[in-house]
Amino acid sequence: MARRPPRDYPPRSNPPRYSSDSQLGSKINYGMIGLLAGIFVLGIGVGIGFSSTASFDPQNVASREVIDRSAPNAELCVQFGASAIVTDMRVFITLNPFSVFVTQPSMQPGCVLRRANIGLLEQQRLVTAEQLRDCKNRMNTFGFTGSLESKPNIACIYPNEAAGNLFLNPAGSVNPRSETDNF
Repeated sequence: MARRPPRDYPPRSNPPRYSSDSQLGSKINYGMIGLLAGIFVLGIGVGIGFSSTASFDPQNVASREVIDRSAPNAELCVQFGASAIVTDMRVFITLNPFSVFVTQPSMQPGCVLRRANIGLLEQQRLVTAEQLRDCKNRMNTFGFTGSLESKPNIACIYPNEAAGNLFLNPAGSVNPRSETDNF
């Protein structure tokens, strides 16, 4: 048998290593992920910063605290009732032809006293005993605008149980009111 000449094979070497290339690729991926995470966190921080800037300007009533501070006789109002936004407007109705006209509403801070505390107004001689009795007999309470020391505008008001808070109850279902909400 004749001997074959040796073939010319390439020298044996280890298979190519991709580990250095894959480390470079993973560094780029980790760097990109870190950059995107940083941008995300920065975006959340900027968003929170813009949304939480509270303005205590009277033109911007953004919280209950602003309304409580603006109420007439604020300490008395918070202790014996609740601060309120009072809207005054007039409605004119013509019958021939039938039309409805509404004045520009004026809004001002006010206070609604709890039923148990409306005697304070009589003690300060702001309402008579008869006015107090009439208002109590109809299960109403008093609300006022203006300082109690200088001719406040006091009215016997009644709670409108039919008007629910649609911000809390979007479906319009009526939830029972808690005892602390009763005036």
